[in-house]
Amino acid sequence: MKAKFDGTWVRLGNEGRALYDQSGYGRPEDDGLRLSPEEASYLLHRGRIEIEGYSFDALIAYFARRADFLRTFLVYRDLRERGYAVQSGPHDFRVFRRGQRPGTGQSQYMVRVLSERDLIDFEALIHEALASSRMRKQHILAVVDDENELTYYEIKVENLQKAGEGAGMSPLEGILVGRSALVRSAPSGDRAIAGYGMHLDAERMILAPLEIIHLMATGTLVLRDGEKTVDSDHYFALAAAADRELGEKAAVYTDLRNRGYIPKTGYKFGHHFRVYSGQKVHSEMLVHAVARGIRLPMSSISRSVRLAHSVKKKMLFGHQHTTGIQYVEFARIKL
Repeated sequence: MKAKFDGTWVRLGNEGRALYDQSGYGRPEDDGLRLSPEEASYLLHRGRIEIEGYSFDALIAYFARRADFLRTFLVYRDLRERGYAVQSGPHDFRVFRRGQRPGTGQSQYMVRVLSERDLIDFEALIHEALASSRMRKQHILAVVDDENELTYYEIKVENLQKAGEGAGMSPLEGILVGRSALVRSAPSGDRAIAGYGMHLDAERMILAPLEIIHLMATGTLVLRDGEKTVDSDHYFALAAAADRELGEKAAVYTDLRNRGYIPKTGYKFGHHFRVYSGQKVHSEMLVHAVARGIRLPMSSISRSVRLAHSVKKKMLFGHQHTTGIQYVEFARIKL
């Protein structure tokens, strides 16, 4: 099938409409079919079209003047080889359910193509993922690594349901010990104190900075330094001097506690929190707090997801969004 290339688009005459009708290639026009660079390159590579003056090598080299073309082409080719009909937009690709095509079928995935070296802008990612969700589509990141291998991640903006209502706690009084607090342990039957602190002995418990901040904010803990009462602002400044991520961590910690979850340090997993719902013995999520304006490299997110899956936990990033803390789940999938 003969095609013409005008330097931007590859076009077929009316005979090309069969490619759209049968397999969902291109965009119909009054006098034929317009192919995107990825579609034209794929069809030329498969020998289904011919373009005067261009071999496959010459065409792909021409389109590769656009910095991201090679990776979008590789993702397009992979999706087509997996049996999906694919169209451009509204992100990078709209992917139809197997056996369905544009005009008659339903799309299933919205796909954004990234490099392993790209930085993840959580504001933009949340906006796109929510847009996909409103359209009842799964939001997918197709990540191309330095050796041009592909990995797919499903992105969900999680609306964490309440894990339960926290029981009321008896007032606590603590002594400032460095940046920790030493408090008398609550009776062993007091469920409200569950998940807080480390028991030093049968009578004493040590609270960590995030626990202190939360309990002071709820009016549960009075903290003293000698004879003086320490106010919450003074303590926060003291703790923040040793932890530059304290602000975002405290915001996510408080939000999780308010939802009935028990966040504990996730240091052993390389993240801010491991999180318990109270329904299981083991933690069910790893959560990393992300401040507004902070972008994380996709390569580090990939390591996080791999580790979380290896220990059978969800990997969430708690982002300080304009509407409060938004939890973004990354999960590797096979399409």
